[in-house]
Amino acid sequence: MNVKVVCPSCGKVNNIPKKDSYAKANCGHCKASMLDQKPIDVSKEELLHVLVNSEIPVLVDFWAPWCGPCVQMTPAFEAAGKEMSLQVQFLKVNTEQNQALGALYGIESIPTLLMFRDNEEIGTNSGALSKEELIRWAKRFT
Repeated sequence: MNVKVVCPSCGKVNNIPKKDSYAKANCGHCKASMLDQKPIDVSKEELLHVLVNSEIPVLVDFWAPWCGPCVQMTPAFEAAGKEMSLQVQFLKVNTEQNQALGALYGIESIPTLLMFRDNEEIGTNSGALSKEELIRWAKRFT
């Protein structure tokens, strides 16, 4: 069985075999590795593109550069994203640059994590988490 995954490097949609783990996975368009990717900062258009086209869960971190807990959580979010490559797509939305997105999803405090599947919000968590907590929380949706 294949699943659709949006390449974090070029944004193209790839059909990949669904597996528990991957030794290698390159984008069919740009040839970049789809493993060990850092979470990408997205605009409204990019977020909607991923939500509509991804068949794996999508975890979005709503954050701001002036938010201490947000900045503190960044390394854990990046590490969890690398560890869960192709199981969950990790994205970041800078609420300073994308205030309309924060309003659209009712973000009242940051950091706030929203989990999506099939373009539907399926989970919310407010507050900073460690890498282990992020992975444990994200695995509930895989």
